Amino acid sequence: MNATSAAIAGALTFLWLGMVLAISFLEAPLKFRAPGVTIPIGLGIGRMVFRALNRAEIALTAAIAVTIALGDPPTPVIALTAAVALLLTVQLAAVRRPLNRRSDRVLAGEDLPRSRGHVYYVAFEVTKVAALLALGITLTTA
Repeated sequence: MNATSAAIAGALTFLWLGMVLAISFLEAPLKFRAPGVTIPIGLGIGRMVFRALNRAEIALTAAIAVTIALGDPPTPVIALTAAVALLLTVQLAAVRRPLNRRSDRVLAGEDLPRSRGHVYYVAFEVTKVAALLALGITLTTA
């Protein structure tokens, strides 16, 4: 893989990794522990933050894919890039959409039991973090 493409794709990958770690594993759990933050307020903030994160993730996926495609990538880089893109796609389509529908109901005043959807979302985040880390490391050695 050419050095310029690997360096750019690696930087974008580690940027994405940092965003996921900061938002999903730091901001998201902490906001509900802040004084005065109710479930509806936390959900409203979370929806806005995760909508922005997910848009950035989609843009980063596209930028990484284009950069890698232009750099004559080895098979492991292609496979890891595809894996990260697939994880994001499934997470957004199969996990985030139902969570959004559920949060709509909570924000409308329904009292619902705890959801397992967040467990699935976190599982995808952990898997995505591992895949991004593997991709970033692979790019630094490509």
